Amino acid sequence: MKFNWIFSNNADKNLQKQSVELEYRLRPKITKFLMEHLEQECCGDFSCFYFDVDMKTQQVLLSEKTPKNFFDKIKNEFDIQINRPQNLSSVS
Repeated sequence: MKFNWIFSNNADKNLQKQSVELEYRLRPKITKFLMEHLEQECCGDFSCFYFDVDMKTQQVLLSEKTPKNFFDKIKNEFDIQINRPQNLSSVS
C-alpha cells in the first residue's frame, strides 16, 4: 500500500515527522480493514492500494489509483470505518 501525503503550503519538518508516525498507526488499521473486506479477492500484500492523506482536513481517502474493482467495492465502507467518527489525530 502506498500513501500520498497532502500538506498545506507551510508544512514543516515537524508535520513531516508526524506523517511518518501517523503512517505507522494507519497501516495496521487499513490492513485489517482490507483483510476483512477483500482478503479472498486480493493478492494479499495490498501493494495495489493507494491512499491520499490530507493532513489539513484530517482525512484518509482511497485514491483513484487503486484498481477500480477494489475501489468501487470498498470506497463507501472505507470512509465510514477509517475516517468517521474520529479524525487522524485519534487513530490508534
